[in-house]
Amino acid sequence: MAEPSVTDRDPEAVSRFVEHFAAQLVEAGLPRMPARVFAALLSSDTGVMTSAELGERLRISPAAVSGAVRYLAQQHMVSREREPGSRRERYRVRGDQWYEALTNREAVIRRWEDALREGVTSLGSDTPAGRRLAETLAFFEFVEKEVEGMMARWRAQREERFGRGGAEA
Repeated sequence: MAEPSVTDRDPEAVSRFVEHFAAQLVEAGLPRMPARVFAALLSSDTGVMTSAELGERLRISPAAVSGAVRYLAQQHMVSREREPGSRRERYRVRGDQWYEALTNREAVIRRWEDALREGVTSLGSDTPAGRRLAETLAFFEFVEKEVEGMMARWRAQREERFGRGGAEA
């Protein structure tokens, strides 16, 4: 069965998807408004919307859109770009946003590892707290190595399944 075209889509069904997926993201720890904005961008064919379009689609204020986009940009889940010939910004979600977000998390994990190493040294590796920190450090080192391998496997699978440019191609 062919996918429905843009004109065949039921706007209420799309809205239900956006709210349902946003609820799942909230359940996983994402704040509510950024989750709704992200789901709306993800479900748009272009993956690009202006603040006004997001506000209209989600029935939220420009301030709510602004705060949500700021949060999503900090998490590397969306990017901002200028509309050609305009001062207005558009917000874009790409097919590789999960990759980018997870790659950003790797940098956070490395900073945690550095802090944990310092903690082990400060507390002493032979103390209960030092051993607990050392085990936490070992866990994050393990996760970092696993994520590196997983990301390499994903890049290969993505190219095989979606081509060089992924879903944007």
